[in-house]
Amino acid sequence: MLEASSGPVFVVGIWRSGTSLLYSLLNQHPQLSLMYESDLLLLPKLFGNGHSRSDWKQRWDLLNEGFSRHQLEAKALPDDLPDMATAMEVVGRAYAGSAIWGCKSPSYYDRLEQLAGMFPNARFIIIWRDPAGTCRSIVRAAKKSGWFDKNGILVRALLGNREMKRGCDALLARGCKVHQLQYEELVRDPVGNMQAICAFLGIPFEPKMASLEGADRSAIFAADHHTMVKTEKIVANVNRPEVLPAPVLKKIQRYVNYWRRESVGKWPAYPKTTQIEEEPSAFELARDAAEFRWFCAWDRFVGNVFSVAPMGMLNAYRKLKWHLQSPEKKSTPVSPASKASPELETHSASSARR
Repeated sequence: MLEASSGPVFVVGIWRSGTSLLYSLLNQHPQLSLMYESDLLLLPKLFGNGHSRSDWKQRWDLLNEGFSRHQLEAKALPDDLPDMATAMEVVGRAYAGSAIWGCKSPSYYDRLEQLAGMFPNARFIIIWRDPAGTCRSIVRAAKKSGWFDKNGILVRALLGNREMKRGCDALLARGCKVHQLQYEELVRDPVGNMQAICAFLGIPFEPKMASLEGADRSAIFAADHHTMVKTEKIVANVNRPEVLPAPVLKKIQRYVNYWRRESVGKWPAYPKTTQIEEEPSAFELARDAAEFRWFCAWDRFVGNVFSVAPMGMLNAYRKLKWHLQSPEKKSTPVSPASKASPELETHSASSARR
């Protein structure tokens, strides 16, 4: 493990809860340089027994272009690393230079304790959003990205909130450094929220952190559902047609009621009220929990496949996925960052996965 200094900082939230917005604002600070969904942690079998797979950089890039999107130089990074923690730190510091290193990723919502165990000096910024708002955003994003159109995504997002809450509570109980904020309050008062984060990190507030103007978003996936975060203006919630089916909306409200009772009214902070008083039945809780565990297990299986499957098979899979995508998605421009490492074979199809 390398000597720790100022970092790492992990930004975590459920998908479509404002993590990309928060990432873009944070990286406006000259002392912060966080990676965007590097997700190296999702490939656990790349490292073990004091060594790494010789092709760990290529496998990582095939997962989600984590290497090429961040314009890393393959030759500048070791081919052999002893463990995951060292690899994450080496990569993070290579990207950050002299700035504070870290990563923002929704995929870490159920890995908070693992991260704290790997990095005892880590600082965590956890962003929450009204679960219904998150699910609405997922439904809208599904029209632009196949990744959000997969089975079980709404159950993952809804119950993922509770899983992230368990992890957050565990970090607080261990005395870890944790800062929590609400998406609804961030878009309403970016100055106040970014000032609070700077105080938490012990760095001076930079006024430009409250604006997207001039923000570097080159590492963000080139996909249509990131359109809003790639503008120059923070857009607060506006009235839009309801996209959640009534049964889904009622399910979310039942869970909110359940969690509020469970936490004596302390969590979740949003929505302020619900339109129904019911809670999920014992059967619904058990069924949804089983479904959630299944999809979590599948996600971990995919990470293991990308860690150990033959490279030829992974390359063929990415090429096939790219060819099967719609013409609209194929025409989505690829970030210049994805062209930065010609020595790594990558496929822009992976940029459409999120």
